[in-house]
Amino acid sequence: MPNEVDSAGQQPLSRREQQRIELRRDATEAARRELAAGGIEHLTLAAVAREVGVTPPALYRHFGGGREGLIRAVYDTVTDEFVDVVATAAACYDESDVSARLHAATRAVLDWSLAHRAEFDLLMGSNYPRIAATELGIPVVLSRQLGGLYGTLFSRLLHDHDLRYPADHEIRPGLLPQLRTYREGMNLDFPLGVVYLMLKCWRQIYGVVCMAVYEHLAFAFAFDDEEELFEDMMVSILGLLGLERSPAYRR
Repeated sequence: MPNEVDSAGQQPLSRREQQRIELRRDATEAARRELAAGGIEHLTLAAVAREVGVTPPALYRHFGGGREGLIRAVYDTVTDEFVDVVATAAACYDESDVSARLHAATRAVLDWSLAHRAEFDLLMGSNYPRIAATELGIPVVLSRQLGGLYGTLFSRLLHDHDLRYPADHEIRPGLLPQLRTYREGMNLDFPLGVVYLMLKCWRQIYGVVCMAVYEHLAFAFAFDDEEELFEDMMVSILGLLGLERSPAYRR
């Protein structure tokens, strides 16, 4: 088998470098399995080292910060996978069909989250505040990537669909500085009213996803199928944005 080339495609990697890359990949995959099996508390350097057949000190050298570095590697891998799944779902529809793309992307958020509950907990659930408070530098990684994806849809709505949005004076004054901070953090070039609409949509999406993933409250005894609640939410979101369900959208 020929040697792999480096990230710039310049020259073959040495055997030692290939082994380093493979160990890092294998350890990240093992750490993700540990996370899925028992949550972030279950994820230890010793358990991952044992699974990939090295000592904890050897594994430590491959991940800056040891366990925190390993968690960051898992976080980055899961984030990339999640955003790619959502983007791929949206891309199945014509870029001019914002309704279908929005519907498909949001459905992908729900489906992926239900299929990867432990990973959802790491990215957006109860474990997120713990890792975001560390020195991992991750507080806005997912928000920027996912926000950028939805931002593209909102940009088309704004420029091609005459999106109606509230003026600044129609938004609660105390919310305006927070919206400005969010807009800056997400690198969005939108009026605050558009950012406000994005927030209103996301809080509905996040609420339904959390209810389904964690089986909160009524989900525990009444809503054993999230389909109808999800579709009702999409009617609300599309209506908020002046859209109707696209006839092209198929789950």
